[in-house]
Amino acid sequence: MRVVLDTTVIVAAFAARGLSAEVFEVCLADHSIVLSEHILSEEAEKLIDKICLPQNIVQEIIDYPKEQAEIVNPEKIKESIYMDKDDIPIIGTALSGNTRFVITGDKDLLVLKKYKDKDIEIVTPRELWSRLK
Repeated sequence: MRVVLDTTVIVAAFAARGLSAEVFEVCLADHSIVLSEHILSEEAEKLIDKICLPQNIVQEIIDYPKEQAEIVNPEKIKESIYMDKDDIPIIGTALSGNTRFVITGDKDLLVLKKYKDKDIEIVTPRELWSRLK
């Protein structure tokens, strides 16, 4: 299965041992993770600004999923009045990567549940975990 892990999930996976970390590990081991430079740069920003990690540690954290994931350029999609502009590249990444799921904790994305007529479901780490078990 091909999945996009949103910034919220990746940051949570590295910030604390918990469900996001377990989902991250399962996705690494058993599935294909698709990311974009947009997601990786957001991740670096959050790790520095919110978690207050030093730059060298942040670079190591960014390099790890970058080595394990497929990096794609987000597909350009028409901006929707229903979407936060920062979420558009996340959906674009899912489209470019031909993924089945976007795993996120972002409430603005979760409200969508599914991206239009595509088979891309937008779920929380807990929802994905329940489906995998």
